[in-house]
Amino acid sequence: MPQITLDEIEQTVRQALAAHGAEPFAAAEVARAVRKAESVGNKICGLYYVESYCQQLRSGRVSGSVTPQVRTPRSGTVVVDAGFGFAQPAFANGLPVALDAARTNGVASLAVAHAHTCTSLGYFTEQIAAAGMIGIGFTNASPIVAAPGGKTRAIGTNPIAFSVPDGKGGIAMQFDQSTTTVALGKITMAKAAGQSIPEGWALDAEGNPTTDPDAAIKGSLVSMGGYKGWGFGLMAEILAAAMTGSVLSRDVKPLKAPEGAPHDLGQYYLIIDPSAQSDFGDKIQSLAAHIAQDEGARMPGQNKVAMDPVEVGDDTWAQITGLAKA
Repeated sequence: MPQITLDEIEQTVRQALAAHGAEPFAAAEVARAVRKAESVGNKICGLYYVESYCQQLRSGRVSGSVTPQVRTPRSGTVVVDAGFGFAQPAFANGLPVALDAARTNGVASLAVAHAHTCTSLGYFTEQIAAAGMIGIGFTNASPIVAAPGGKTRAIGTNPIAFSVPDGKGGIAMQFDQSTTTVALGKITMAKAAGQSIPEGWALDAEGNPTTDPDAAIKGSLVSMGGYKGWGFGLMAEILAAAMTGSVLSRDVKPLKAPEGAPHDLGQYYLIIDPSAQSDFGDKIQSLAAHIAQDEGARMPGQNKVAMDPVEVGDDTWAQITGLAKA
């Protein structure tokens, strides 16, 4: 399995996106997100998505040339219309405005509307924390989750991400997780590999537990913790769709389908300035130290080191380089 540097991954992905119609800024922002995902072993949100990005650029399912529009209807409210383009350039345009709003008001919201899937939500909240703010993010996705006791798919895996600064320019804590037991990508990757999935991950179309990934995709995923995860998934749905003017999960077609209507998804972020509390950094450090007194225990996201180079499958890298030459 070849070892590929992060610089080469980023450059090749940028070339692939540009070859299929993405303007330089959009291609650069998406390639940077793919680089980050691969650097931390998040394969589902990295190169795994590039082929579908390129196919959807060609079919028009995602726009690679739109200029995201930023507006501030209220002093602490920032809205970015992605115009059915990628989420990454839309967020990049809106973040500086939202950070200024949070510094002024103490709290601000950043709504990214009418966007393509953002893949790794923590990629965005981490940028908020790197700027010294607490970042909380929500998004929705194509429908794959039924209510506990039901079988009609109503919401997506609907991730939630939370990133906290350490007061020293780093990240004290970060989690980025779907509100289902596992992300949908784990199911699709198991199907592609011809593997079964553990019981408890999914239900078939009749609402029965299944270990068959194909039956799971035709059925529904299980919310983490039953009703508790279902509640968090609905919270993400309401904030990502209703607070951005984007679509409900029920109306989103499969995210990797080459053709069809734009994703039209929303991402909703809360940005909190912790500097109003003078001992915030001390409290975070004290909490982290208390947790770390047990061997192997830590705050989520701590001590994460980027890999460079990273292992990339032969077939995957051949596909990416081929797309870059298209």
